[in-house]
Amino acid sequence: MCYDDQAQPPLPPEQRGSAHGEDIVLTAADGTKFAAYSATTDQPVAARVLIYPDVRGLHNFYKELALRFAEVGIPALAIDYFGRTAGLTSRAEPFDFMPHVMQLQLETVTQDVQAAVGYVRTAAPDAPLFVVGFCLGGTLTLMTGANASLGFAGLIPFYAGLTRDLGGHGTAIDNAKDVQAPVCAFFGGDDQGIPQSAIDALDEQLDVAGVAHQIKVYPGAPHSFFDRRAETFATESADAWQRLLAFIRERSAA
Repeated sequence: MCYDDQAQPPLPPEQRGSAHGEDIVLTAADGTKFAAYSATTDQPVAARVLIYPDVRGLHNFYKELALRFAEVGIPALAIDYFGRTAGLTSRAEPFDFMPHVMQLQLETVTQDVQAAVGYVRTAAPDAPLFVVGFCLGGTLTLMTGANASLGFAGLIPFYAGLTRDLGGHGTAIDNAKDVQAPVCAFFGGDDQGIPQSAIDALDEQLDVAGVAHQIKVYPGAPHSFFDRRAETFATESADAWQRLLAFIRERSAA
């Protein structure tokens, strides 16, 4: 799995304000109820973020990450994937996530994303909406980023699995040529599951898509390096924060 229950998002390298978070329940078009976590702020807001978790679904790391975004003035909504197969139960360890991962379908994930987008748009119809995803969530960031109807302003995948075929819809590399929004992607150079050849293939397909993109590979960094406990990679985490915040703000400027 990507993050365990002790993982903590690194702190953003800038001054933070107050934020408020709450667990909520959203309903997809097919009637499925699924968990989400909304983090808001009283600060002026220019953009919003939708967070796609790793293979474990909506666990504490992503609730904390949503708060970190809100503290720097970017309200965030983190969603769970497993409402259809695991209901509204906890994703804390020892949640057995793989049987649920194996049942994921892009069509139903997209229904959940549409419900999440609708929730965000109700509060802020004109605010640019960015997606930040990790591992499986990074893959889904690229896959749903090919859906123009979702209207994403930018895609920010961390160590996205690039060669996983999701329900017969092909891999993230296969679908990258159809991506509709700018991409700011992060990978660890020592991630054994994502070779440089796959990252290069993603880069080539994003060229085909004709979308602006930047791909940052951190030499020596492993999968899941973006963790406050990973002190060896604190510099890389701080750099990733700076790059993604700059990406969001540059594309949110009036």
